[in-house]
Amino acid sequence: GGRGGGRKSIRGRGAAMRHGLLPMFLLLTLAVASSPPKRSERGRFSPSFHSSIGDNTEEDLSVLRARVEEMFYHSYDNYMKHAYPHDELLPLSCGWADNFGSYALTLIDSLGTLAVLGNKTEFARAVGYLDRELSFETDVSVSVFETNIRVLGGLLSAHLLASDAELGLMKGYKGTLLDSAVDLAKRLLPAFETPTGLPYGSVNLKTGVTEGETTVSSSACAGTLLLEFGTLSRLTGDQTFELVAKRALIALWGRRSAMGLVGGHIDIVTGAWTQKEAGVGTSIDSYYEYLIKAYVMFGEVEYLQMFHQSYSAAKTHIQRAPWYVDVHMETATMVFPIFNSLAAFWPAIEVLAGNVGDAIDTHDAFFGVWRRFGFTPEGFNVAEGRVQAGQRSYPLRPELVESTLYLSIATGDPHYLRAAGDFLTSLEGTRAPCGHAAVKDVETREGADQMDSYFMAETLKYLYLIYAPGHWVTDGSYVFTTEGHPIKAWQHKGDGRGHKWRNTTCF
Repeated sequence: GGRGGGRKSIRGRGAAMRHGLLPMFLLLTLAVASSPPKRSERGRFSPSFHSSIGDNTEEDLSVLRARVEEMFYHSYDNYMKHAYPHDELLPLSCGWADNFGSYALTLIDSLGTLAVLGNKTEFARAVGYLDRELSFETDVSVSVFETNIRVLGGLLSAHLLASDAELGLMKGYKGTLLDSAVDLAKRLLPAFETPTGLPYGSVNLKTGVTEGETTVSSSACAGTLLLEFGTLSRLTGDQTFELVAKRALIALWGRRSAMGLVGGHIDIVTGAWTQKEAGVGTSIDSYYEYLIKAYVMFGEVEYLQMFHQSYSAAKTHIQRAPWYVDVHMETATMVFPIFNSLAAFWPAIEVLAGNVGDAIDTHDAFFGVWRRFGFTPEGFNVAEGRVQAGQRSYPLRPELVESTLYLSIATGDPHYLRAAGDFLTSLEGTRAPCGHAAVKDVETREGADQMDSYFMAETLKYLYLIYAPGHWVTDGSYVFTTEGHPIKAWQHKGDGRGHKWRNTTCF
């Protein structure tokens, strides 16, 4: 799976109730048909990037896309040179790190971006590398959440893209990425063998759940499985994967408080909450995301109903318009007045829910933090107007860029192109000898020897797509997973094995 401004919105809750249950295919139609707000009425943003945007001609956009591509290939080429087949590149020292499972994480995570950039040659070459060298037969404990969204999702998305004859990404593809995805998912299944159905947070790829493994896991872990596991079931006809993911999601949702909120952490054996702070950021964020996207992906109304209840609870108890804070899940008492950078995905969710008005207001607030520091710190204290102590870094996160893409498509407002210009300039400033470096402190701009794989999987992909109107991946038929992997939405069939697609607007 993460914005400063401030006037209170009067549009939001009514808009949410009006549009929250509309069919997904209508939402962006409604958004685009409505007149975009005039930025002059807001009077908050400098025109510093206007000259770079020009008149938004294709030539202008082509130049901007090329700048994003340059960042991607500087990072990708150095990863392949200095770090592959390890997980991640260290951009300052030109070294590598195996922080996840030593399973070529960055390459798998980058496959979808290679496809979006149209680099058929490198896409096919990368698939060839994985065919020959990828193995999950390793004695290592991995995060179920991270392995699912980054690796399983990356493999499934790339398999579907490689199999799409219309895209023509590679000739003679034999389905090997799907074979790897099945192997990996089977190794994750022991994590779901719990009394509640909520999965362990970690599992050993070779031996299963390690003795003494903690029984405390995050809501995001249990709630961010269904897109990947459901897709795998539809591709293979084996319903086991979708059933365990659905059971986990329902088990989590069923333990929400009387106010409809879920906390940050839960004991997967007893079902008792161990951390009762509720928000839309850290430890919870993609729970909301997968409720609405599961409906768009699979067409099952119960997911939309679950989302609507959870979304309404968040709007009622967590929102302090235009911000979102952390509250106690049982009393709604505010615990932390902190803007958490992971929450910057929320305007994208508002767009999908049909609540574009609130999405605009919240994006304005979040983007104001970026404009102030040039990045979004991991935590910004809204009450005191300062970077939160201990949360000063910016690890190249994609969430604000993601929301900007959704709003750019939904409104057509050129403001979001100008916002993308700020992202582009700031991210170019993170260039390091062997990639792009995370920012250790947004006020000092000191770099860190870290480049998470999502920088290439999400941040640069979303930024590129803001400058690529009409791209095939935003044509209305794809759902982006929480790691930015595009998967075409399934036409729901009773046996779960149909291969027909249905049009959606969850790009």
